[in-house]
Amino acid sequence: MDQTLRQVGELLLGAIPTVVFLCLLYFLYLMLVHKPLQAVLQERRARTEGAVEKARADIAAAEARTAEYEQKLRAARAKLFRAQEERRQAAVKAREGVIAQARAAARGQVSAARVALEQDRAVAQEGLQAESERLATEIIRVVLQPVGLRQSPAGGGQ
Repeated sequence: MDQTLRQVGELLLGAIPTVVFLCLLYFLYLMLVHKPLQAVLQERRARTEGAVEKARADIAAAEARTAEYEQKLRAARAKLFRAQEERRQAAVKAREGVIAQARAAARGQVSAARVALEQDRAVAQEGLQAESERLATEIIRVVLQPVGLRQSPAGGGQ
């Protein structure tokens, strides 16, 4: 057993440089590879997240510009519709003005025609009155004329 312990002791003694070398290698790995690699990975993650955040910010800005564009488009359409409505109302007012003028002219013509008709009626009535008086006088003269002096209407004898 002494021999076994001695062999184990020699083995452990021979393993000490290997263990020291392994520990040194581990610390060198940590210092030279692992920490710079972690730093690079964190920087890469930060840049990736930064790029993602920048992309999100760009998307939000694009959505804001889109909303602004849509708002301006709605405002332009509303302005266009207001202008069209104003032109339509102006056309309606102009048409109503023309119609009012035409009605006034028609009323004037109707009044003038009524006045002319009334004048023609008055002239005709005066003419009829004069004619009726003349006929009445003629009838009275014929009726009151003695029978022998009358002429027959056919121009012949009795």
